[in-house]
Amino acid sequence: MADHYEVLDVPRDADAETIKKAYRRLARELHPDVNPDPGAQEQFKLVTHAYEVLSDPAQRQQYDMGPQAGFPGGFGDFSDIFSTFFGGAGGGASRGPRSRRERGQDALIRLDVTLAEVIFGVTKELEIDTAVECATCSGSGAQPGTAPTTCDICRGSGNIQRTVRSLIGNVVTSAPCGSCRGFGSTIPHPCSACAGQGRVRARRTVPVDVPAGVDTGVRLHLPGQGESGPGGGPNGDLYLEIRVTHDDVFNRAQDDLLCTLEISMVDAILGTNVTFSALDGEVTLDIKPGVQSSDVLTVRDRGVGRLRGSGRGDLKVGIHVVTPTKLSSKEKDALGEFAKVHKAPAPKIAAFQQGIFAKLRDRFF
Repeated sequence: MADHYEVLDVPRDADAETIKKAYRRLARELHPDVNPDPGAQEQFKLVTHAYEVLSDPAQRQQYDMGPQAGFPGGFGDFSDIFSTFFGGAGGGASRGPRSRRERGQDALIRLDVTLAEVIFGVTKELEIDTAVECATCSGSGAQPGTAPTTCDICRGSGNIQRTVRSLIGNVVTSAPCGSCRGFGSTIPHPCSACAGQGRVRARRTVPVDVPAGVDTGVRLHLPGQGESGPGGGPNGDLYLEIRVTHDDVFNRAQDDLLCTLEISMVDAILGTNVTFSALDGEVTLDIKPGVQSSDVLTVRDRGVGRLRGSGRGDLKVGIHVVTPTKLSSKEKDALGEFAKVHKAPAPKIAAFQQGIFAKLRDRFF
């Protein structure tokens, strides 16, 4: 970060009114509501910080006097006081400048997959909008051909030492330099592409291997695929929260797939073979004579692949016998003849059977 006077473009002996006018002029040009450019937004932050320092007489005096200025006052930061006595010999302990390279933030994105995709797993190309390392400056934040310079306020230490007069004598405290924000260096010529941040926002493609058997709510962890860090720092991680979308025909119960097969009354009586399309191809089912509504037929190993383990679940087919509601005279006569031959017992109230109501409530359990 440049000198506060340079940021506001005012001389070092400028009065308060001149500083205020300069800030207002720059704020009108750089405010995010007026100028959406990311570089302008970062410059607006620098301008605002410079004005906050130079518009306050005490802060401005401290800034003008430099890092070794002594200030009478209170006790200061107790952590700094203890550091003075116990952290090292000969006065305040120096923490040194902090690195501009920082780890990027983690990112969380929701990923929709279909029920058919989670049977065997799937590879997807995921496009995400995130921070990536600036290709112009390779993450340094400085315009190509230039480099950061040592801060002329803290002389590269990243800290400003102050002598505080207290009841126990003079105590040397240390605080991050306000001019370079503790980095020990400033970037006089920030990269024009990233405004000195070392990273820009861009759309990139991330390949994702979704394993078989994932379910809604499962999170996949992709190390190093998150936001790029400032100053060329390492990437954060990317987390994908899975949501399995609704399927109109098939449902899921853990590793099993569930569906309903509607058959005619005649097929239920005589039995039949049925071939239908499942999520992973055709299935042939042998319907035995006398099958009842709510019976469940199981097709082994045609369910969802197991997330933790080998093999697959089953496909469970619930039978629903469709009773015709409209019959022709010929059909009624044929059923009448069947009734005479079959001699079915008359309807009667039977003992309560919990299983019937359980099937009605949930055909598959």
